[in-house]
Amino acid sequence: MALGHLQSEQEFDAIVLDHYLRDMTGHEVLQRLRDSGIFLPVVYVTGSNEAKIAIDALKAGAADYVIKTVSDDFLPLLTGAIEQSVENARLRMEKLRSDEEIRQAKDHAESLLGEVNHRVANSLALVGSLLRLQMANTKSEEAKIELSHTQARIAAIAGMHRSLYTTDDVRRVEMDRYLGTLMDQIASSVQRTDNRIPVTFKADPIVMTSDRAVSVGMVLTELVTNAFKYAYPATDSGEIRVSLYRTSDNEALLRVEDDGIGFTQGQAPTGTGLGSRIVKSMATNLGSGIRYLDVDKGTVAEVPLIISLEDGQANET
Repeated sequence: MALGHLQSEQEFDAIVLDHYLRDMTGHEVLQRLRDSGIFLPVVYVTGSNEAKIAIDALKAGAADYVIKTVSDDFLPLLTGAIEQSVENARLRMEKLRSDEEIRQAKDHAESLLGEVNHRVANSLALVGSLLRLQMANTKSEEAKIELSHTQARIAAIAGMHRSLYTTDDVRRVEMDRYLGTLMDQIASSVQRTDNRIPVTFKADPIVMTSDRAVSVGMVLTELVTNAFKYAYPATDSGEIRVSLYRTSDNEALLRVEDDGIGFTQGQAPTGTGLGSRIVKSMATNLGSGIRYLDVDKGTVAEVPLIISLEDGQANET
């Protein structure tokens, strides 16, 4: 059988194949067609008592089969099978083309979104640099502290965008990478020069959607910044410990703790109170809100996180 010639011809719409041939069976021809990259629809013709042969032909890639008879309805049945097989093949090709166009459009959209995240992160980094210049030229210590807090908040958002454009999926954020980088940025931004405070960070590999990730980053920024500011007076030393770990399939827990002077829940904010309002609002949106544990020394803040259905699916992939 001249498969090479058949492959080169474009006017064929279908193949009608009998099972019994001179030196091979139709099953062998089906295999040769597939091996040669010929995927024209094949209508298999077999005898009335050979149902298994027809079924095996369908399993091997035949589009349809017709029982061979000498009656007048054989040719109409064969014609109908050919027409239906050709139409089905056309629909499959249209679906493949449509799927490919959708895939290309999706890849293009994600590429554009990655570029947007890249530019947003760069723009926010520029704003952070301007704040550093402003801090260097500000004489008021109180103003410097507030500017450093604003810089840390901007870094939390910029870090999320940076995480998005450095990953293959721009809709998801790997929280261990994102928060680890954010911790380094916070420490470099608000770390004291007179009494450096070590920070430790541990996290399970949890993936969250970008909008929830930036909320977690903002909460973490406020809690860690407060720990740097208030946990240890100038002469005291200690560390800040941060962890994020999964507590169930759909839940996680963010924990920030220190061994400092402690915090009484409900006490009036030391500064403007903006940070406390940010934490309370975002922690409530992320789960059941923030809670402070009753400990003998220091402060332990916990924020339960509900991993949404979409986030949970991301963690399973």
